Amino acid sequence: MTIRVAVLGAAGRMGTTTAQAVRAAQGLELVAELDAGDDVTALAGVADVAVDFTVPTVTEGNVHALLDSGVHAVVGTTGWDDAALARVRTHLAQTPDLGVLVAPNFALSAVLAMRFAAIAAPLFASVEVVEMHHPRKVDAPSGTAVHTARGVAQARAAAGAPPMPDATELDPDGARGADVDGVHVHALRLEGLVAHEQVFLSNPGELLTIRTDSFDRSSFMPGVLLAIREIGTRPGLAVGLDAYLDL
Repeated sequence: MTIRVAVLGAAGRMGTTTAQAVRAAQGLELVAELDAGDDVTALAGVADVAVDFTVPTVTEGNVHALLDSGVHAVVGTTGWDDAALARVRTHLAQTPDLGVLVAPNFALSAVLAMRFAAIAAPLFASVEVVEMHHPRKVDAPSGTAVHTARGVAQARAAAGAPPMPDATELDPDGARGADVDGVHVHALRLEGLVAHEQVFLSNPGELLTIRTDSFDRSSFMPGVLLAIREIGTRPGLAVGLDAYLDL
């Protein structure tokens, strides 16, 4: 059966790449390309799945409109917080046959790097995250880095790991980066980059570095296409593509 796909944010960099990938994929049909100002509810009865690569200020509203329209939502737009996710869960309770995937990163290397970091984190005294993106990215730290840090923090808490050592008392300019659940995250914005992350894990006398690099947006497409094909069998809310990979 052919899956009918719509792309939201189709004029953007990720939206354009996604539309091209859907056109080229077997078993998928690109039925709509929407951008700012277009009516998402017009997808009712037209699309089975919509992929959202818009901006943080509109993505939650798009998801609610898609659910009201009977359309599954694959979301690559970052900037989500716990309150927004909770509102989507509440909405999904009224539409139990629909699925929403909010994925901070669709690159398989990034998904695996996040999982590796969570596995390793309880074994090391210190963990910090550095993310590097192009200067046109509107949010910092990246959703991938936040998801990585939260996974690290959760794994350390579950294992009963002690707080990470840090004697910093004075940091008026924020040189230590963002604090995400006790894990420091540093954001770089440099021309020529696409999406890159390094997780540094250290003990006395040793350092483990986990690194993922996306040099081209095509690296995200296998994960996007996997999500489109899987979401119809995965009702409810999932956060992170790893939920679809059975890792």
